[in-house]
Amino acid sequence: MDQNRPYWNMDIEPLLNTPEMEKIQFVKLKKMLSRLKANAPFYAKMIEASKCDPDSLSSMDEFKDKIGLFNKENLRTLVMECNGDFIKALDQIMPISVDQLDYIATTTGTTGIPTPYPMTNFDINNIWGEVMVRGGWRAGIRPQDRVLFCFALSMVIAGIPTMMGMQKMGTTMIPVGAEAKSERILLMQSLFKGNVYVGTPSLAEYLIEQSPKLLNKTVAELGFKALLCGGEPGAGIPAVKAKIEGAYGCRIFDAGAGFGCSCDHEEYQGMHWLGDDLAYYELVDPKTKAPIPMENGAKGEAVFTSLEGDGWIMVRQSMGDIHQVFTDPCPCGRSGFRYKVVGRSDDMLKVKGVMVYPSHIKGVINEFVPRVTGEMRIILDEKPPRVVPPLKIRVEHAKGLSEEQINALGHEISETMSKKLKISPSIIWAEPGSLERSHYKGQTFEKTYEDKK
Repeated sequence: MDQNRPYWNMDIEPLLNTPEMEKIQFVKLKKMLSRLKANAPFYAKMIEASKCDPDSLSSMDEFKDKIGLFNKENLRTLVMECNGDFIKALDQIMPISVDQLDYIATTTGTTGIPTPYPMTNFDINNIWGEVMVRGGWRAGIRPQDRVLFCFALSMVIAGIPTMMGMQKMGTTMIPVGAEAKSERILLMQSLFKGNVYVGTPSLAEYLIEQSPKLLNKTVAELGFKALLCGGEPGAGIPAVKAKIEGAYGCRIFDAGAGFGCSCDHEEYQGMHWLGDDLAYYELVDPKTKAPIPMENGAKGEAVFTSLEGDGWIMVRQSMGDIHQVFTDPCPCGRSGFRYKVVGRSDDMLKVKGVMVYPSHIKGVINEFVPRVTGEMRIILDEKPPRVVPPLKIRVEHAKGLSEEQINALGHEISETMSKKLKISPSIIWAEPGSLERSHYKGQTFEKTYEDKK
């Protein structure tokens, strides 16, 4: 195996985002639709009702014109039609029987009913695992490396399925898990000397604080050569990226919200879409759901259709993420169009008609590190998206600042947000270390309106 080759899969990855790949995708789409028509009752009805016959399908545009989106609301409706029987509902949307499944993973379900990821071993190894190792290879991970695995060891998609998928490369996994908490995580690292961190960016940030306290070492002394992060915004926010890379002394890579991973270019370029042969990616208007052309700089709701797979099948399925795509060649020279996560449609806030996402707010706050710790909460007194101005943000200031310095800092942050985000928030200060840290996903909101119920 040539460990200096640019891609894990030298047959497929050079073809990403090319006219040749479009031909491959269309052939695979017709084959998948034929499988679903024959074996998945829910999609068979959809295909029949839409008159989208796989055999006579003429183009991807015809497919998008005739087949509607599948989202969480569709899933809830299907489960209700099956009298609440989730297993029966799964049997309606897969080309295989539920009895053939090897695993059932899910999303975290933080915004409602968890989205299921029913998987066979084929799905783990040849879909999810294939994407993991394609991204890991571009991040410089190699079979001889040791991976400190810090996502939760559960069946959420970023947990055990990701760890199993990464083993396709042959790396040594150190499965400590987020639930072990920072003391155990740092102990395992000191004992077994992982050189790759895999977990959330918020946990990586927390370890910057905890390592000197628990090990009497900075995180730069722990021996990591790369951090592969996902599950939440952070690695793609320039100020957060700079903070973490500066502390660890190595590159951080952003992964997730689809089949993507960022490259090693010094400036964040978004995540390269690595799965053209595995899933068809498109953008739609978040309100009308009409297709948006895949042009450089286009923004929209990301929608996926599986081209391979057994249990984990998506047909124009949305996870509720708003993406911006970049189709121009990346400065890193690697293949695949790129996408940046603008935010989740569920998390979008509207302040005096201005739409803003938590990741944008966190990005501005982190520009003021080290005068702030980087920890913050957005206080919501009413159910979003509408926010009665001013938007209130609780921010941890750093130690040793005078009251005068803190007041001036608050004005500076508010002014910066006014210029960059077109909002003028109210900054509510918190003492350093007073906001609860999370070993799982970082907390974003304080939903005071829930306390009023």
